[in-house]
Amino acid sequence: MSRRAFLRPNRRQLLTGGGAALGLAVGWSLWPRHYAAPILLARGEEDFGPFLKIGHDGHIAVIVPACETGQGQSTFYAQIIADELGADWRTVSVEPAIASPAYANHAPIERDAMLATPRMVVPDALAQWGGWRHWSLGDDSAAMLSDDSLFLGDVEQALRTAAAFARALLAKAAAARWDADWEGLDCVDGFVVHGARRLRFGELAAEAAALSPPSYPPLRAPGAGKLWGVDVPRLDLPAKVDGSMAFAGDVRLPDMLFAAIRQGPFGDTRLKNYNRRAADRVMGFVAAVRHERWLAAVANNGWAAQRALDAMAPRFLTEGVLAESSVIDRRLKAALASGDGARIFAKGSIADAFDGRPVLGADYAIAPQLHATLETRSATAMVDGDVVRIWAAAEAPGAMRVAIADALGVAASAVSLFVMPGGGSLGAAMEVEVAVQAALIARAMRRPVQLCWSRTEEVLRDLPRAPQRVRLQASLSSGATIDALRCSLAAPAARHEWRARLAGDKADAAQRNAAGVVDAAALEGAMPPYQIPNLALDHLPVDIHMPAGRWRGRAAMGNIFALECFIDELARAADSDPFGFRMAMLGETPELAEVLQAATAAASWDGGAAGSGMGLALAALDGSYIAVCARARPSAGGIRVSHLYVRAHVGRVLNPRLTLQQLESGVMLGLAQAVGGTSRYHRGLARARHWRDLNIPSLAQMPEVDIDILPSDQESAGIGAIGMLAVAPAIANALYTISGQRIRRLPLSSKPLA
Repeated sequence: MSRRAFLRPNRRQLLTGGGAALGLAVGWSLWPRHYAAPILLARGEEDFGPFLKIGHDGHIAVIVPACETGQGQSTFYAQIIADELGADWRTVSVEPAIASPAYANHAPIERDAMLATPRMVVPDALAQWGGWRHWSLGDDSAAMLSDDSLFLGDVEQALRTAAAFARALLAKAAAARWDADWEGLDCVDGFVVHGARRLRFGELAAEAAALSPPSYPPLRAPGAGKLWGVDVPRLDLPAKVDGSMAFAGDVRLPDMLFAAIRQGPFGDTRLKNYNRRAADRVMGFVAAVRHERWLAAVANNGWAAQRALDAMAPRFLTEGVLAESSVIDRRLKAALASGDGARIFAKGSIADAFDGRPVLGADYAIAPQLHATLETRSATAMVDGDVVRIWAAAEAPGAMRVAIADALGVAASAVSLFVMPGGGSLGAAMEVEVAVQAALIARAMRRPVQLCWSRTEEVLRDLPRAPQRVRLQASLSSGATIDALRCSLAAPAARHEWRARLAGDKADAAQRNAAGVVDAAALEGAMPPYQIPNLALDHLPVDIHMPAGRWRGRAAMGNIFALECFIDELARAADSDPFGFRMAMLGETPELAEVLQAATAAASWDGGAAGSGMGLALAALDGSYIAVCARARPSAGGIRVSHLYVRAHVGRVLNPRLTLQQLESGVMLGLAQAVGGTSRYHRGLARARHWRDLNIPSLAQMPEVDIDILPSDQESAGIGAIGMLAVAPAIANALYTISGQRIRRLPLSSKPLA
């Protein structure tokens, strides 16, 4: 087959997308595929590719391949399609997608692999090709991922393309009836329109689905369908308000049992012993299911299962080194002291710029961050011979499906995974462990089983955002700007661990294999948005003997905290207003200059004078930009934050209200990370055990928040993480104006907000 043939897909390939629709790499988009549309059709429904069904009654069902974790993904997806299609929003509903390679989303992998350019070492995209080529070229769904930053740019083109093809087919069907040119027809409010003539989508669905689409999608300008930029109601909100939305822990099946589980520390852990007889005294206890790495108690209700597990008091034996916070701290410090790492990015000459000039420096410590989601990890499983059914929140459903199949020794095609909404995720739903455990327990019991981790188990077994230490060094020019900046980051290769886990490795094995590996993604957020002539970014990989997890915003939270606090220190050293100091170096980033001006104007910025309690910080990530001005001061009860003024630039806004909600939630998450959500570790386990141990702020401790989104005609950018990134450094910089002391750690305090 010639290369040209690859570029001329047939009708089914055009409609199904075959993976290319999700903005994948060129090599992926040219690979020949022949997937059937992964859609379940009810009576009276017609499929128009993997994202769209139209009923004969006129209803439109949008198939959403992202896990709904509270970010409003389902509404965003449906709104993009409805706008391009010209649908009536009142007829639109959403359904979760089936795990399929048709929904493969390589954009998160591409962003991770190509973060720092030009690279001073072999690019990860080439060096690690053997480890993820099956994601790029394989016939599986392992790359079906929900990006934790809610990056609409990943899916916008795919969804608009699918809707444009469907609109063309509807127009062709109507044109055949009217003997008209289909390209002169329009679709508005659920009708195909030609002058005064109108036909409903439902009347044309059957005829349209049988036609051949045009060679290329007839895309129109966003907003032409009257829904872009409109505050359409969230589709998931009514069910959440009235309590009818079902999560994995809400599933009820005939003859179902409930399980509680306990696992040992990460590492080479084995179940040593437990008191089986003690569980028999618990009313409702049914059985104990033993695995070499965990013990589960099964009962006729969840409370009895947990009591029986406590009674059995399982003990574990772990060989090798266990994670200790004191050891982790020493290893991170030693790595910085050694300077033995890899240069990921370089511009100009740091050595020449530092030679013979005063060099300012500071070290910053970022603690591991727990996910601490509202819903603990849960899954419901039913195993009938080789037929497996699983209900779970899954941001990587293809990987979860393969992991379950491997654990049970069945074909992946035998596993039916029903992707449920998640009660928060922040990246935790990328992990597959709870679903595998539920499936193994269900097979052992020969009955449906629901497994819910306790809050303590959730805290102990969470894969936190990796701890890190950042050393920043800089010299100033005579014009009170930064002439040279060096960032040395000591951190584990968390991105390599995450990718290995998705490929099937256990968390401890992935951690061991990634130990000492250079990881460009560890420096995400460390690239300054400022004009600096001489720049160097180094990664110093550290083996901390503790697995690290995927986290909303990835490594950018810690790196931006360190960078923006250090920028404030440099401004003071230059005897400059932190606002003017930043503005002088933002000539190449006008979006940041715009949001910085807007935020300081809203806050009535006074220069950050001593005693003012005002601090600034900026952040750029996933094509979005944000500025935060904080009013904060220390108190006897902890840090008191009274106001946060936030201005953001996120490109074209699809749904203003929902986008604002995303930014608000991000700001609250950034505030929580400023004071809590972390734990010390001893013998491989978190010292925290309960929600109360994590210093999560309460509603009464929330400051006044003033948020505005600046208008833009640029491409839609990522909105899931940007809101949280500048909050902690803005607060730290504000506290300095009161105390005169720099806080160079995150969290900023061991106390909750006052």
